[in-house]
Amino acid sequence: MIHTLPELAARLGRGQRLLGLDVGTKTVGLAVADPNLVVASPIGTLRRTKFTQDARELSKTIRDYGIGGLVIGLPLNMDGSEGPRAESTRAFAKNLMERPDLLGWEAEIAFWDERLSTSAVERFMIGEADMTRKRRDEVVDKMAAAYILQGALDALAHQRRMAQEAMEQGDEDGGDA
Repeated sequence: MIHTLPELAARLGRGQRLLGLDVGTKTVGLAVADPNLVVASPIGTLRRTKFTQDARELSKTIRDYGIGGLVIGLPLNMDGSEGPRAESTRAFAKNLMERPDLLGWEAEIAFWDERLSTSAVERFMIGEADMTRKRRDEVVDKMAAAYILQGALDALAHQRRMAQEAMEQGDEDGGDA
């Protein structure tokens, strides 16, 4: 099922994690959130073959890491519109939802705007980490998945802070009466 990010987080069971996906035509970068949904860590790259095999590989990761939801990077155009890559990503997510038998799990999904995630990661790897082209090619997809997932986790943290501040403000206002 497709959710908003806050809905997806609310559906997680105790200790369940989020798995971030950077879906490309040849690979899928993977990153996992810690159980507290604070830090995203890159965990690997899935080389795409046939969808059935890709889903089975994802299933192993979902089981191994106690995943309760997927945050899939949605590659929007700079103007916010959806092009062929976004359509392909949505089709991948739809296929996951339609095949719980392959995943061993009813897919719970939220999309996250991934504009410029890969280029931001590549700039970092070139400028800050001074990585060779070969090494960048080996890690860029999983690093992009971590970048996407971290953005989503940061947004969730911001929403929690805003809700907490609103509650505290309500307590202060209610206590003055």
